[in-house]
Amino acid sequence: MANARPPFARDWAFFLDIDGTLLDIAPTPRAVHTLRADTKLVAALYDKAGGALALVSGRSLAMIDELFMPLKLPAAGQHGVERRDARGRVHRPSFSTDMLARAADMIRAFAERHTGLVFENKGYSMALHYRLAPRLAGAAHAVVREAARAVGEGVEVQRGKMVAELKPAGHDKGRAIEAFMREKPFAVRTPVFLGDDLTDEHGFRVLERMGGHSIKVGPGPSAARWRLANPAAARAWLQEWLAQCG
Repeated sequence: MANARPPFARDWAFFLDIDGTLLDIAPTPRAVHTLRADTKLVAALYDKAGGALALVSGRSLAMIDELFMPLKLPAAGQHGVERRDARGRVHRPSFSTDMLARAADMIRAFAERHTGLVFENKGYSMALHYRLAPRLAGAAHAVVREAARAVGEGVEVQRGKMVAELKPAGHDKGRAIEAFMREKPFAVRTPVFLGDDLTDEHGFRVLERMGGHSIKVGPGPSAARWRLANPAAARAWLQEWLAQCG
């Protein structure tokens, strides 16, 4: 629903993607930085929602904490592969990262041979970014698929904006949101999820089943019911909620 927003309510639980949603996308993940206003906004939302806010990102928990320092919020990292709940407990799969070593070597070597490709090893997952070399999109996805075959069962390829990723199978942002919603303080609230990428579609579908509000940030087809134009519009809309419901 273009240019539409759900009516504000005080009982919301916020699930917020970061890159392309809260923050503008940069050429590389390391080039993204938060302003004081960004951290202040997230802290205010967390406080006014009674702690019912989680950052849901493709980034690792360590990278999320680095971006929003000194905050250490509930969060799902690496597309739900790792999750820190409201009590600060971190949940990770029993999946051995050693299984990914061969894949990492293969993808890293490919990136080193092609100018503009950026390899990112996040611990339980890895990404090959081609934003600086879009002509290599097909080759980037092909090498990640090849690496997945080399690992064998238990992993899957995740497509995203200008990125191909490899991660343990059976984890996504939707499942992470479902896990949060079974716990306090999220369980008694209405979930609201803002995201911009293909990886967020899992979350949007879960929100629709739960009767929550799924909000796509930016252009493109989506399962989300609502839409905001860009990260600046998303931040402004969240500020509106604070002003009216905080």
